[in-house]
Amino acid sequence: MQLNWDDPLAIQPKHDPAPPVDSRDDHQVIQAMRPVRAEDKRVINGHTDINQLAPFKYPWAWEYFLNANKNHWTPLDINMAQDVHDYHHKLNPAERHVYENVLAYLTTSDILAMRNIGLAVMEKMSAPELQIYQARQVYEEALHTWTYQHCIETLGLDQSEIYNRYRVVPAINAKIQLANSRLNSILCSDIDLSQRDALNDFVMAYIFFAAVFEGSWFYNGFSPIFALQRRGLMKGTAEQLQYIMRDEVLHASFGIRVVKQIMKEEDYRPDPEQLNAMWQEALEAESGYAHHLLPQPILGYSAEEHIEQFRHIANRRARQLGLEEPFPGARNALPWLDEQANLRKEKNFFETRVTEYQTGGGLRW
Repeated sequence: MQLNWDDPLAIQPKHDPAPPVDSRDDHQVIQAMRPVRAEDKRVINGHTDINQLAPFKYPWAWEYFLNANKNHWTPLDINMAQDVHDYHHKLNPAERHVYENVLAYLTTSDILAMRNIGLAVMEKMSAPELQIYQARQVYEEALHTWTYQHCIETLGLDQSEIYNRYRVVPAINAKIQLANSRLNSILCSDIDLSQRDALNDFVMAYIFFAAVFEGSWFYNGFSPIFALQRRGLMKGTAEQLQYIMRDEVLHASFGIRVVKQIMKEEDYRPDPEQLNAMWQEALEAESGYAHHLLPQPILGYSAEEHIEQFRHIANRRARQLGLEEPFPGARNALPWLDEQANLRKEKNFFETRVTEYQTGGGLRW
């Protein structure tokens, strides 16, 4: 049945069926039309039809997509009026320094995350249920970038100055350059993941982006703003970041699950020395960033607590991957941070609509 594009619901008359395929092509037709079996699918290096969604081999990936679509929001939903007053009349110079540099780092980071999933990861997947969630993830990274831009515009900050900090502030640049080096190693489209060296590069890059970049740096990176929120300051920005954090928790969780599936299907284990080097590089970059943000503690928050919390979260991500903890004994320096990811948000924005932000209740790691 053909659709009438002027009236898509109108039924068009049937045409005569196509003539039968020449018998000499029967073998090719049979090969092309062989049904897809779920057990034949693979995360990478698969040969099933990438355009056919079902039958699912990875139904959990589809569940991630469905859950993500419960979480619709935009930065325009949140009242930022009090933040404008707080920034200009309540924050001291040290607190404004923290706020501005968190935004400066995040504005560039989410664009980098978008490029990673959209350009380096999605095309390597050979099961469409994985790609569909990742397509949603690309959108969400763009949404997060809009959110930071909205905060910058609303407060009247110098956009050029804020956006360029990642280029001129060494502590911010170091984190971005480290992430870029991991992204660039797998950005080429013709990488052959059947080769062990290429597979290793890809998995290590995916581990970095899921467990370090989104799972630890982002998760820990919102905490300075939440520290202000706990004192009744910049509550609109903090609420924006709560929505973003819920997305990022799903991104990291999904990435870790995909990596574990790849390791299982490809009979692959990361080299412990490479993993240790990755975590140490990430810690060094995070430490420099923390000391830039907080050369002196602000009320209720210090660079040392930020760094220790990174160690704690990194251990959690390593355990999720089934790997050894990189920082044994690290303590949970900010026990209130997990609360931000587990809040069930339900409110009326300016009495315009009710938005419920949910992902099956509390998230469990």
